[in-house]
Amino acid sequence: MFRHLFILMWNKKKQNFLLMTEMFVSFLVVFAVLTISVYYYGNYRKPIGLDYENVWIVDYSNPLRTDNKDSIWLFYDALQKTVKALPQVREISFTSNNVPFSSSTIMNGVNNRGKNISSINWYNIDDNYQNLLNIKLLEGRWFNKQDAVARVKPVVINATLREELFGNQPAVGKQYGDDKQSRVIGVVQDTKMKGDYTIAGKAVYNRVDTGSLGGMQKMLVRVTPDADITFEGRLYKTVSTVMKTANVEIQHLTDRRKYMNNMSLMPMIILSIVAGFLIINVALGLFGVLWYNINKRRGEIGLRRAVGATGSSVSMQLVAEALILSTFSIIVGVFFAVQFPLLNVFDLPAGVYVMAIVLSVLFIYLLVLICAFYPGRQAAAVYPAVALHED
Repeated sequence: MFRHLFILMWNKKKQNFLLMTEMFVSFLVVFAVLTISVYYYGNYRKPIGLDYENVWIVDYSNPLRTDNKDSIWLFYDALQKTVKALPQVREISFTSNNVPFSSSTIMNGVNNRGKNISSINWYNIDDNYQNLLNIKLLEGRWFNKQDAVARVKPVVINATLREELFGNQPAVGKQYGDDKQSRVIGVVQDTKMKGDYTIAGKAVYNRVDTGSLGGMQKMLVRVTPDADITFEGRLYKTVSTVMKTANVEIQHLTDRRKYMNNMSLMPMIILSIVAGFLIINVALGLFGVLWYNINKRRGEIGLRRAVGATGSSVSMQLVAEALILSTFSIIVGVFFAVQFPLLNVFDLPAGVYVMAIVLSVLFIYLLVLICAFYPGRQAAAVYPAVALHED
């Protein structure tokens, strides 16, 4: 039977080649969409690692024009006490521009034991940062005032960077860097700072000293759940009064999270729309080809029925032809798709590509079965006498 099917398909090789090309391109597009989907879904399932509810970002330009560390500390200490005195403020923390769910990124690298570790997210924060965002400590402790006089610079790292630096070994108390310039005092849970669909990446947290506060332009404020737009106006007025020359802007982390999630999903949405139009085109083409084959081959179908072929066997022949064509397209598509994990394209885990390939194969087969089902039933309904009489 398969030999007969191959002969039939070879006789219509030009028409079948065009259909196979469409299915091949569809496979690659579906593979791209599913790769992004599987990657995003895997990231989405991981915990975000911080509590963003009821946290506001107060953005301001630095109003100070002095290098005197005592003056800087007194100014920010007064600002902190003034804001924290408001009844609906629970906690306040000064931080660098790369606050959660912002487009700002500070990255650095480090050489450790001859190995260069790049793309490390660098966060400059104060002692209240971990408590304000409820970041979970996995090992060691967070910063305190005693760290200001430490001989070796204390840092807190996340779990991903710990694995990169020390493997499965404990990290607290260990120093890293070729000149041992940093000592780990704590390890925190990974936090997805760019939204639910992104990876946490490697991260190191540095405690800002008194003089560094002057370079800060962001303040995180945790408020009570009943804080509304009226209180937001009061907070704005309070900060603007203390920082008379600053341009103050207040944003909510919940709004920033939604914005970053939408930005992450935008490429997948656009690609899905393109893939949808292409798949509809392939489905219509496949449906039309099968329908054309029924009308063109009514004499052949009638003859087969006349010599004893059942309606289901005739239907299965048309479906089998479509499946064989799709199999050839899938084999070629899989050949190109497996190059992505082999060449480590886009630096994604190999499991993401493997899952996307499997889902793409199943999707193409399902699409072919759906498109071939109705024409196959129509072929099974052809009466031998009528078909032979028409021929």
